[in-house]
Amino acid sequence: MPKPKNKKQRMVTDAADATLVEAAVTTGDLSTDLLANILGCLHVEEIMRSRGVNKKWKEAVKMTIVPLNTGVWVCGVESYNTMTVMTRAMPNLQQIALGNLGYGRKYSDGEDPDEWLAGRTADWITYDIDLMTNFSKLRYLKIEDSATLSGLNGRYPVFFNFPLLQKFNIHSCRYLNWDLGTLSGLPSLKELDCIENRRLTGNINSLRVLRDTLQKVTIDS
Repeated sequence: MPKPKNKKQRMVTDAADATLVEAAVTTGDLSTDLLANILGCLHVEEIMRSRGVNKKWKEAVKMTIVPLNTGVWVCGVESYNTMTVMTRAMPNLQQIALGNLGYGRKYSDGEDPDEWLAGRTADWITYDIDLMTNFSKLRYLKIEDSATLSGLNGRYPVFFNFPLLQKFNIHSCRYLNWDLGTLSGLPSLKELDCIENRRLTGNINSLRVLRDTLQKVTIDS
């Protein structure tokens, strides 16, 4: 910037600079709550990167309500490890999609697992699915497990204990045992999309417990 040519110009420039300095608000001046609200406007990857700024930003990320239109797709070990970190760093995530972890890897067998599949995958590396309980504000959950040898085997009560969940998609989970009655653990559910789940049991009347919230149901194959 060229220097002002005279005293009057210098005074005007100095006044303008002072106004800018006074008007500028650094993130250090923001409360953690306000900073968390601002971070909530960003994409999930950007929010996660913000943890590295300083301790205050790390705490703000932990408080951030992640937008419903952004989430994490857990498919493979790398994305599973990301989710593990997020259970501590960003517990207010609202959307998760779970896919197959890949051949040789599975989630720990659930209750009443299929014995044949449990035997075939006994040597596989196992991963803990119960860590999902940390995402207490979950609104949308999708589970898709279409691999020949499934990574999910048995009953997993963890999937049916999200009081704020509004949308639940379960696709191609051939060895996931669940009953329509367990949906009572999802009192805010609005949409249920269930396709190719051979081990689904229960009576359609079980959906009456959700009569005040449920708007759309698809049960196919």
